[in-house]
Amino acid sequence: MVVSKAWTLRQHFQGFPKASDFHLREETLPQPKNGQVLLEAVFLSVDPYMRPYSQTMMKEGDVMIGSQVAKVIQSYNPSFPVGCHVVSDCGWRSHWVCDGAELTPVLPDWPQDIPLSLALGAIGMPGLTALYGLEEVCEIKKGETLLVNAAAGAVGSVVGQIAKIKGCRVVGCAGTDTKVSYLKELGFDQVFNYKTATSLEESLREAAPHGYDCYFENVGGKFSSVVMPQMREYGRIAVCGSISMYNDTTPQTGPYVHTYMIFKQLRMEGFLCARWKNKHQQSLRRLMAWMTEGKLRCNEHITIGFNNMPAAFMGMLQGDNTGKAVVKVCLTGLELTFLPASHCWLAPEAKWGWSLDGRPDAARSGVGRPIGGTLSSGLKNISKASDWGHCHV
Repeated sequence: MVVSKAWTLRQHFQGFPKASDFHLREETLPQPKNGQVLLEAVFLSVDPYMRPYSQTMMKEGDVMIGSQVAKVIQSYNPSFPVGCHVVSDCGWRSHWVCDGAELTPVLPDWPQDIPLSLALGAIGMPGLTALYGLEEVCEIKKGETLLVNAAAGAVGSVVGQIAKIKGCRVVGCAGTDTKVSYLKELGFDQVFNYKTATSLEESLREAAPHGYDCYFENVGGKFSSVVMPQMREYGRIAVCGSISMYNDTTPQTGPYVHTYMIFKQLRMEGFLCARWKNKHQQSLRRLMAWMTEGKLRCNEHITIGFNNMPAAFMGMLQGDNTGKAVVKVCLTGLELTFLPASHCWLAPEAKWGWSLDGRPDAARSGVGRPIGGTLSSGLKNISKASDWGHCHV
């Protein structure tokens, strides 16, 4: 028997989530039967969609929804041998028993130097969302101008890079100067901090004087209202999210978009990436190819410890993350301070690092000092400050 930890929704969120809205419980799992597997979480995802979904798809006391990369630690199902890794939608759980029907194996030829955590990010649902939003909804074409907001997030940062791969001009906006710098390093053509901009309207117009052919919408609310007049005729809008509205206690109202939709002949379409589920494997391989070719880069914002799931979730909702927000499950306490973009944990002035997916890289020299816990050698060199991401304990 295995005792699993699970985070539940103690009470529905009223406005911005609070720590008291969550409850950590333990449950004893049954022994796996024939055809079943026992999973152990390695990485868990926290995503904006969890906030609105909790209101419409969950009742109080339910386990929080979400995806994870899990390791099969016991198996009576030949399709999922012990030691393999899968993506599971079993929610905020440390362990789970299932029959494998809803499990997605990670790509069988997953490169050793690519962290498995990216199966929850650029090589997972956020990457697929970016790809389908651009290709299937926006039908983006070479030479067009794209606007993406929340551009330093898990989806937005991939959206901009794919658009550049396709030969487009990309304008992005984010909420801190650090995120603006990050997006410029990724190759965005124009980036601005919407929180410090004197006028959102003027900043958008300055970034693209001739307007926008495509708009990848992650924010909603007033931002969207300002963009509409600057869309070009026959423009396409992919509505992926509306994070600015998720925590509202009073629904936002207009201005309304109908006039611009009519006279500019715009097309606005909401979408979920599951619509193209039949293309997922092919699409994941395309994303992985861009990653291994160096055309697609990503930052991860890692929170260590299953007990910190609510804190990671709330931090993501208030924009603490640059890139994908992920929780790394640890069996022992580690006190680390930085995450380099090479996907190894690194502490200042140490010669030791820890591969995020637990698979040691070939030993390399590096700088830093161990701060606690058991660390394995295998650190990649860090050449500049921009190679650093964030780690929270």
